[in-house]
Amino acid sequence: GDSIALVSDAGTPLISDPGFKLVRAAQAAGHSVTALPGASAALAALIVAGLPTDRFFFEGFLPAKEGQRRARIAEIARIPASLILFETGPRLERALSDLAAGLGAREAAVCRELTKMYEEVRRGDLVTLARDYASAPPPRGEIVIVIAPPAADTGALDADAIDDMLRSALTRASVKDAVAEVAAATGLARREVYQRALALKQ
Repeated sequence: GDSIALVSDAGTPLISDPGFKLVRAAQAAGHSVTALPGASAALAALIVAGLPTDRFFFEGFLPAKEGQRRARIAEIARIPASLILFETGPRLERALSDLAAGLGAREAAVCRELTKMYEEVRRGDLVTLARDYASAPPPRGEIVIVIAPPAADTGALDADAIDDMLRSALTRASVKDAVAEVAAATGLARREVYQRALALKQ
């Protein structure tokens, strides 16, 4: 049949097959949303994630080494698009932890085994997803992570979101490194982030 094309209030085309607003409406009504099999797990995940599809950036696999992974997350943090990443089960927990520290509590979806019998899509913010996967055995199968774009401006980040990012970073890094990580992800001045980090340490 024909695909469905949606247009945003601003007249910007979203994406056909079927558009994230329609996916969200169907999910909110309690319906299961899946994608027909195709050649691209990345696009299948984008379709079922229920996140903005008007712009997306395919990153592929993040670096395996922790320092390189965190540096790459800082580089992609400000891309004004939904992010699509591949990951393996054994590395998923570490990747989500670093993504939560670097990107904050952005909406995301972890999509596993798409179009197969054991298809699973878990939605939530990165901080919650990182915590949930840390307390469970590594999942099996092919995994795609889809992450919402950054807020339109850094002023949209509230104090709680910044504090969550700092708490997560401080569990893995020194104050100096945690401040640098959060400042890079949010665009805030290091001095401001440092003051918040000191308050949290107390």
